[in-house]
Amino acid sequence: MAAELRIPDSAETVKVRSPWAVALLPFVTLGIYHLLWWYRINKEMKAYGESLGYDLGRNPTNSVLAVFPGGLIIVPALMTYWRGTNRVQGTEALADREPINGWLVLLLWVIIQPAMWAYLQVSLNHVWEQELRGR
Repeated sequence: MAAELRIPDSAETVKVRSPWAVALLPFVTLGIYHLLWWYRINKEMKAYGESLGYDLGRNPTNSVLAVFPGGLIIVPALMTYWRGTNRVQGTEALADREPINGWLVLLLWVIIQPAMWAYLQVSLNHVWEQELRGR
């Protein structure tokens, strides 16, 4: 299902990923896929924002480093997920979509994190399909 779409006015692409892959592959790969996914979505949101003249993040590498090894002291991981959720909401606002519910993201993070990752990916998939396939 991972279809690549090109961002207009940019050399960058985004992927429409399967939420099941986002939720379950980190278990199979011992967390490596999650780090890769977190880097890629932050990079995609950054490129999408730059193509429209908005700041949706500056350094995706810092986002990944906040998850690991920063997650070992908990606070950096909390901050990157909070800021990442804000970036997803900003991406949706640029696409004139109703933003995801931050409280639901928090609840999913506390109860079952893979569901939170899938929820974020589904919302990004909607944006990519609406904005980039429609152009």
